Amino acid sequence: MIDAKKLHVAIIMDGNGRWAQERGLPRLEGHFAGARAVERTVEAAVEAGLGTLTLYAFSTENWRRPANEVSGLLKLLRFFLYRKRAKMIRNGVRLRWLGRRDRVPPALRRLFEEVEHETAGLDRMTLVLAVDYGGRWEMAQAALRMAERLQNGAKENKEDIEKTFGACLESAWLPEVDLLIRTSGEQRVSNFLPWHASYAELYFTPTFWPEFDGNHLQAALAAFKSRTRRYGCVPTAKQSS
Repeated sequence: MIDAKKLHVAIIMDGNGRWAQERGLPRLEGHFAGARAVERTVEAAVEAGLGTLTLYAFSTENWRRPANEVSGLLKLLRFFLYRKRAKMIRNGVRLRWLGRRDRVPPALRRLFEEVEHETAGLDRMTLVLAVDYGGRWEMAQAALRMAERLQNGAKENKEDIEKTFGACLESAWLPEVDLLIRTSGEQRVSNFLPWHASYAELYFTPTFWPEFDGNHLQAALAAFKSRTRRYGCVPTAKQSS
């Protein structure tokens, strides 16, 4: 029996632009529709009793998109936080930010940090928004921290080096990813949580993100529960049953 409270589900929300293009709409309309899918999915995750939900909202590579699209995405994120902060509090949802904080607009950073502070004591579910996040950036920063520790005279036990390196990550506080979902039919992880998703179960769906809802989340969870997680070992009879 799987305890949903212990599950960490991470989602690469892909397909907003293609959803809009198929309908002859501007790409930003796809992102607006995607924001509504975020609302539905967060509510469904709370109802399912998940412990942690991480959404890939804006990657380090997304800065390369057209300026008007980048501006629209960041404004939409600010609007989402402003509009949903009260509901997060009512539902017991704790918000956390994963990613760089030095490059986003100051107004968005202030609002995000306000909501983080307001929800810090809530424990029904943790909602992590990965904003200006990239796995390679995170790993590089951790390597720099490790180098600084060594330069400052720290003595590292080679047997514990993996644990020590993990503690240097920006996401050191984040639990291991159990299920990684990607929408829109693409089958790659796109620089998302390489450390924490090392043993995640992968679930790919052709559904564009704006169409994703609670039923799609339940289908992904059902697929996850049907799998046997081996972690490189031979499963025991109990695990196989």
